[in-house]
Amino acid sequence: MSNEDSARLTLEEIREVTRSVCARYDDEYYRELDRTEGFPHDFIKDAMEAGLGSVMVPAEYGGMGLGVREASVVVEEIHRCGGSGSNLHGQMFMMGILARHGSDEMKQEILPLVASGEVRLQSFSVTEPTAGTDTSKITTKARKEGNEWVVSGQKVWTSRMDHTDFFMVFARTSPVKDPKKPFQGLSCFLVDKRKIDPKTLTTKKIDVMFNHHTYEVFYDDMRIPETCMIGEEGKGFKYLLDGLNAERILIGSECIGDGRWFLDRAVKYANERVVFGRPIGTNQGVQFPIAKGYAQLEAVDALRWKAADMFDSHENCGAEANMLKMLASEASWDLANTCMQTHGGFGLAREYDVERKFRENRIFQIAPISTNMVLNYVSQHVLGLPRSY
Repeated sequence: MSNEDSARLTLEEIREVTRSVCARYDDEYYRELDRTEGFPHDFIKDAMEAGLGSVMVPAEYGGMGLGVREASVVVEEIHRCGGSGSNLHGQMFMMGILARHGSDEMKQEILPLVASGEVRLQSFSVTEPTAGTDTSKITTKARKEGNEWVVSGQKVWTSRMDHTDFFMVFARTSPVKDPKKPFQGLSCFLVDKRKIDPKTLTTKKIDVMFNHHTYEVFYDDMRIPETCMIGEEGKGFKYLLDGLNAERILIGSECIGDGRWFLDRAVKYANERVVFGRPIGTNQGVQFPIAKGYAQLEAVDALRWKAADMFDSHENCGAEANMLKMLASEASWDLANTCMQTHGGFGLAREYDVERKFRENRIFQIAPISTNMVLNYVSQHVLGLPRSY
């Protein structure tokens, strides 16, 4: 579709475009990927050709020029159709960081390539083994040598690193000088993985409980041009927070999509499965958990729109984005358990796909931010309670 046409799409039309792509990839497709630990190259290709990965790219760079509100619908529908939005959502919020904070030259060079699907921007290299959630303790360093930055350190949980062309990496470019400002000195870089010496960047895949391609990454004096820095030196944490609010809205929307998948499957099975001469859905013990899950999901959906509208209006939406992610992950996990229980023994059978989605959904209780850290944020920044960590 043309940029002019895509900019006029309504939310429902975006849903329909997403569904039309997802319809080509059935349960068996994802079941086989899960079995072989395959990567959905063909799905990503089709999704990018349909413009789904360029929703948040400004129209002047070949994207739809829309917001996180529209992007949230894309990933929600992918999950409702049984897939995973992780293969697009990283690209969405990272392109948002680039569009908001990158130089004009960087945006003109890279955004059109990513929007068209010619290259992939899939990986966000932030977390470290010894730092975890405490980003202020990042030890990966970037030192300046002539017109290059030299990056050294180790990251963990860098998703899709073996399947990307460009990636973002956060590194410390100056030491902490004021203990009260531990995030000063962190900088953000956009790296063309195809142009670096492969000896200076190595990866090790982490074996996890579901089909998610995530890696340890080792930077061994990786040399990158000075033009790779996004924005100003030492202000990377500000850009990170801007991107993470979008990410949490997208993750919350993926949880809503998962919740609707579990809901649809539970209702269908409860209507069809006959035991003791009647559908099991006749029993209140089966009905009520499904109905309660639906009610919780509808409440979370209302918060999704509020958070997305605030982000797109450049309002501070930290509280809303965090609460959305937490509540949506809890609502979808409750429905995952309800769906599993409704199916009984068949919930464990791979042919029903419930166990696969069950495994996939569990991560949202932990990442990209844990429930406890969300509660820490709300306690301190919303309710004015003392800092607890």
